[in-house]
Order: sequence, then C-alpha cells, then structure tokens
Amino acid sequence: MQNITSKQFYQNIGKNVAKLRKSKGLSQLDLSLEMGYKSVSVVSGAEVCYNSKHFNIEQLLKISQILNVNICEFFKSSH
Repeated sequence: MQNITSKQFYQNIGKNVAKLRKSKGLSQLDLSLEMGYKSVSVVSGAEVCYNSKHFNIEQLLKISQILNVNICEFFKSSH
C-alpha cells in the first residue's frame, strides 16, 4: 500500500462505505437506523471524515453485516 496519512485512510474507508451503501439502495438514515442510531450524524460525518470523525472497526463490522459485503471491501484503494 502506498504511503498515505491516517486521514486519507479514513477518507477512503468513508468513500467505500458510501459507495457500497448507495449500491444497496440505502440512505444514510436507513443505515444509521439499522446500526442502532437515531440520526445520520455518525454515518454522514464518518463517510466524509468531517471533523476527523471516522468509523471504528465495530461499526465497520456492523455495516458489512447490514450491507452483506466482506469487511475488506471498505479498505480497498479508491485509485
């Protein structure tokens, strides 16, 4: 893997989550509710790495189960 900053790493994960979420036809609210949140703030913030928010490994596991995708899909390079 090329040299990237942690921020770039988290941004890439967020982009992949958003892409896969959209491909499954889920809104940020749909995903948030299925994850047990009452608003979109966690998902929306982490998808774009707003204020350094990012998904943790437990959230990624839950998202992979909701979207029925391999968790490794979130770590693929977007280049």
